[in-house]
Amino acid sequence: MSSKKTDHSHGNQITQALATQLEKDPYLAPYKDIIQRRLTKIVETEKRLTEGKMTLADFASGHEYFGLHFRDNQWIFREWAPNATRIYLIGSMTGWQEEKNYQLQPLNKEGMWEIQLPAEKLRHKDLYRLRVHWPSGQGDRIPAYARRVVQDPETLIFNAQVWYPESPYQWHCRHFRRPVGAPFIYEVHVGMAQEEEKIGTFREFTEKVLPRVVGSGYNILQLMAIQEHPYYGSFGYQVSNFFAPSSRFGTPEELKELIDAAHSAGLAVLMDIIHSHAVSNEVEGLSRFDGTLYQYFHDGPRGLHELWDSRCFDYGKHQVLHFLLSNCRFWLDEYRLDGFRFDGITSMLYLHHGINKAFTSYDHYFADSVDEDALTYLALANKMIHAVRPHARTIAEDVSGMPGLAASPENGGYGFDYRFAMGVPDNWIKLIKEVSDEHWPMGHLWHELINRRTDEKTISYSESHDQALVGDKSIIFRLIDADMYDHMNIGDENIRVDRGIALHKMIRLITMATAGAGYLNFMGNEFGHPEWIDFPREGNNWSYKYARRQWHLADEPNLKYKFLAHFDRDMIALAKKFRLLDTPDLHLLYEHSDNKLIAFERAGLLFAFNFHPDQSFTDYRFEAPPGKYQLILDSDAKKYGGHSRLAPNQEHFTFSDIVADRKCHFLNLYLPTRTALILYRLS
Repeated sequence: MSSKKTDHSHGNQITQALATQLEKDPYLAPYKDIIQRRLTKIVETEKRLTEGKMTLADFASGHEYFGLHFRDNQWIFREWAPNATRIYLIGSMTGWQEEKNYQLQPLNKEGMWEIQLPAEKLRHKDLYRLRVHWPSGQGDRIPAYARRVVQDPETLIFNAQVWYPESPYQWHCRHFRRPVGAPFIYEVHVGMAQEEEKIGTFREFTEKVLPRVVGSGYNILQLMAIQEHPYYGSFGYQVSNFFAPSSRFGTPEELKELIDAAHSAGLAVLMDIIHSHAVSNEVEGLSRFDGTLYQYFHDGPRGLHELWDSRCFDYGKHQVLHFLLSNCRFWLDEYRLDGFRFDGITSMLYLHHGINKAFTSYDHYFADSVDEDALTYLALANKMIHAVRPHARTIAEDVSGMPGLAASPENGGYGFDYRFAMGVPDNWIKLIKEVSDEHWPMGHLWHELINRRTDEKTISYSESHDQALVGDKSIIFRLIDADMYDHMNIGDENIRVDRGIALHKMIRLITMATAGAGYLNFMGNEFGHPEWIDFPREGNNWSYKYARRQWHLADEPNLKYKFLAHFDRDMIALAKKFRLLDTPDLHLLYEHSDNKLIAFERAGLLFAFNFHPDQSFTDYRFEAPPGKYQLILDSDAKKYGGHSRLAPNQEHFTFSDIVADRKCHFLNLYLPTRTALILYRLS
């Protein structure tokens, strides 16, 4: 096919995609030219990268070329460092000194370097790094594509490590297919998943925590803080080594074992991938790798993220796109991941990083402050990921609401499968902090729960790890606070605990039931894990007290935490059984702000919520689809720590009445205070 025909075909595709996007959202019409320019830029960038000679997936294979590899009975190491004048491989095999036999040779004028070594020159677990010389100086660097980086427990120094075990990991679940239906995501941090005051390991997680996730009914495991990061307390957000799983949690084989076990249990595994910025460390990270600040990042102020004290990638650079796209493919190929949560997208998309910005107008999405190079990268990353793994799922963490982010390329979008509904947890925290629940505005609450783009799939959550980091509080701790320490024993009647448990269940249920296409929970929050998350740091005397999960609280038969865990488990099971989140249509049946009532219908289920703090309603009438209904979930049930004010499995029939010359159908329900009900329409 000639290039003219190809260009014409791409032009038609862009025109059709643009038309589809404008049809779905007519408010985008004033920005038609900008959208067309962005879509064209994506196509042209891919063409420039692949030169029409390969697929984008083939292009994203830098991890097979760069870094350390054992091939044809020899070691081959390659690095990209255009400003370097000399590079040496140094390590335990050279006494950490420069040796001529370990000097890399330049391959071309683009800054490629290479060394080939006999098999006996390097051994499994040897430590190494690079000593890079440039015109104005020199420095030690960990290779950009290092797949294993370890920290000396005494000196705290990081080094790359040769990782070539005699027996490669043998995968047991070889043909995993992601679970059918909506995603129910269990977000975890392996290091703080253990009970003891220490850093947990991959193996401990596989043995002790994974069975809990399986038993809770979630179908996706989302791993946080996997990419190597020098500072544990950064929650994995300050990445230094993009191709290395953090060695503080264990070996590459142990991570593969975890993923394999999850697959065998029917769980897909996503990884939180950090491509929005990089740690500013120079020895451990990419900053000033070849003596310049602009090798991977923007030069000058644009290359520095002042709020995060980190480096900002230059997404317009060919080599940077090669590095980041290859990083995506590496995790899919090497660890068989099922997709990614892309962190910090708002920071990527805007030159102001979204700092102190309120996105109140479409103008903000099409201003000069948008980094269209970053937008192009995200679109290409999604295309490549889905080409390599067609069933992969990608999730965008964007607070700005950029249109098209989670729309398909055919619909003029950028290819994410889902986006987080980040306004939902923000609204819950705002309500709990600033408004007493007797004044919660039901209409506003309903609006915030369903306020999303109808042409993009969203994942809702009431709280993730973000809402529980030190300086903030989890929902349960905001509701109950210090009374959690003394009044969570069964039989200990406490008004604040009673309120907290009731609202905790209702908040989770209504958030899940109104979610666009998926639901997320952070580990332990399902049973109301107390307190906050605080990693060891100087300010807390390097304590691990709050960097762990106290699973025994949910297991203890005499504590009330088990009620919340059981409710969450049954809530998820019911949603999966009725394919609740696979049914997009959501119908509000009734809302009354003074009475604190909300009732709605979805997937043949009727949901009724009474948020009133002290008013129960008998024979409360509201309009509903005609039929016979059965109570199938009651948050006030004794097994969920409630007051058991409703008979289990009771049935209700609608009755008809004439209202304003119209025949209407009504339900009469007893709605106890602070209770949520789910009824199934039998006929």
